[in-house]
Amino acid sequence: PPQEPLYARPAEGGPPRRRLMLGAAATAAVGAFGTLGLPRRAAALQAGQTIPSLMLDTAEGPQPIAPARARVTYVDFWASWCGPCRQSFPWMNEMHAKYGGDGLRIVAVNVDARRDEADEFLARNPARFAIAFDRQRALAQAVEVKAMPTSLLVDPRGRVLLVHQGFAGKDREKLEASIGQALREGGGAPRS
Repeated sequence: PPQEPLYARPAEGGPPRRRLMLGAAATAAVGAFGTLGLPRRAAALQAGQTIPSLMLDTAEGPQPIAPARARVTYVDFWASWCGPCRQSFPWMNEMHAKYGGDGLRIVAVNVDARRDEADEFLARNPARFAIAFDRQRALAQAVEVKAMPTSLLVDPRGRVLLVHQGFAGKDREKLEASIGQALREGGGAPRS
């Protein structure tokens, strides 16, 4: 029988449901978004692997997920109902202000099926970084997002440097240190 996703959309007006899974059950968990017929990998995208080269639907039109002009791209998958996502947006604004001039690009990828839900979230949690929409969840499925939020740090070649699930105050320093290190190391060679 299919297992309940780690994070599931809440009932109308209710908090997100979270299911804790331990040991082997965690590795066998079905992703929060299913596969919609896409081939499944043995595990979610991991550091060292290459992110799929899909285009993102942004206000500026279709954009590559890790453009060559960015030394490092922080990709954050979020949903309007996600409590930790509300905490991550001010932090991402801070990181954008602090490191954007050094080559950091932040793009927050919304996975809500309805754009109005994302717009309401953004009205309450303004973003000073790029917002993309993944209505069909093609990218979220391709990287097998299993928790909200899930963040990837990606170099210009599309190589994943870091995968992080969830967001809490204790994560701030570790994530900022990873961004700083990636920028100091040049984020990898640009795509050819």
